[in-house]
Amino acid sequence: MLGNGTLDMHERLSKQATADTSPEVHLRSLLHRRGLRFRLHGHVVPSAPRRSVDIVFPGPRVAVAVHGCFWHGCPKHARLPHGDTRGWWEDKLRRNRERDLETKRLLEADGWEVVEVWECDDPVRVSDEIESLVRARRASSNRG
Repeated sequence: MLGNGTLDMHERLSKQATADTSPEVHLRSLLHRRGLRFRLHGHVVPSAPRRSVDIVFPGPRVAVAVHGCFWHGCPKHARLPHGDTRGWWEDKLRRNRERDLETKRLLEADGWEVVEVWECDDPVRVSDEIESLVRARRASSNRG
């Protein structure tokens, strides 16, 4: 802690939830109520073992990444802080977006369908789309 009672940047970031966020838990609940079963925080990128995806349907190879608007740079809602740390935040959030894009490309190259969800998206609409995608990919894999 800094002398003025505030947490330094590293300490604040280390306390930030990276899994089981409210939007993620709500979406999982909706998917589960639809009878869909999945794995959580799956490490499905063999070439990048520290990368994980929030919701994973291994059989149909569907990966769902639930992005926070601030942390991943939502085009509608991302706003950078002003002041001395603005440059640091710009760099941090740019790296987050680059990592998201690289993870998506690696998964797609390995045959995964990647669904990117923003915390501001309507969870019912998103769960409809995910359910349709999972069921369609299961059906097509059963035919082949």
